[in-house]
Amino acid sequence: MTLIRTAHDRGITTLALDSPANRNALSAGLVAELGAALARCADDPDVRAVLLTHTGGTFCAGADLKAPPDPAAFVALMRTVVELPKPVVARVTGHVRAGGLGLLAACDIAVAGPASSYAFTEARLGVAPAVISMPVLARMDARAAGRYFLTGERFDAAEAARTGLVTLAADDVDEALEPVLDGLRRSSPGGLAASKALVTATVAETFDRWSKELTARSASLFASAEAREGGTAFLERRDPAWVL
Repeated sequence: MTLIRTAHDRGITTLALDSPANRNALSAGLVAELGAALARCADDPDVRAVLLTHTGGTFCAGADLKAPPDPAAFVALMRTVVELPKPVVARVTGHVRAGGLGLLAACDIAVAGPASSYAFTEARLGVAPAVISMPVLARMDARAAGRYFLTGERFDAAEAARTGLVTLAADDVDEALEPVLDGLRRSSPGGLAASKALVTATVAETFDRWSKELTARSASLFASAEAREGGTAFLERRDPAWVL
């Protein structure tokens, strides 16, 4: 069963996360399939840009606690999005949680609809947004990141746009995407690649500097007693033991 649905129209390849049974959670299989699809887009001269979207009401629920990817594999996926020589545009009309926010922040442009919502839920599960901090902190206002990393509060598309996590919040996502995709189609492949390299230089350097350390930190956190309690409580739909 494929977990990524693919379509192509006038230079734009759409990759849709298509694992509704687990709310498009980042399983080992989904991470591998998306990475392979992006690699094909990188090598295909007919692809001018990638539109990353989703089926169902959730863009991405974060790590699949039943079949999680290796932290290094997820880091490699985010880095692939950042370093792809073609723009990656996120179309978000549903919920985004935890690791899904790392995937979202790695994209070059993100347009969010009014039904979307966002939350860094890691601390509530006994871990931390370690590896996703690399693209997220390069995009998001520091004060806002400080609040939402620590509290796990849910926020809406307007707040995501205000804080820089997404580019634009729109009532009609597809209408808002029209000038974006038109602009990409009018830009040369070489011009897009060179321009993207300029705007992603800082986050690419962050990956160079911190990937190894944060990957190890993430693995350590996920192996902790608190993470086991947080994951068990989540699956059992109860509060973890530390809730006051």
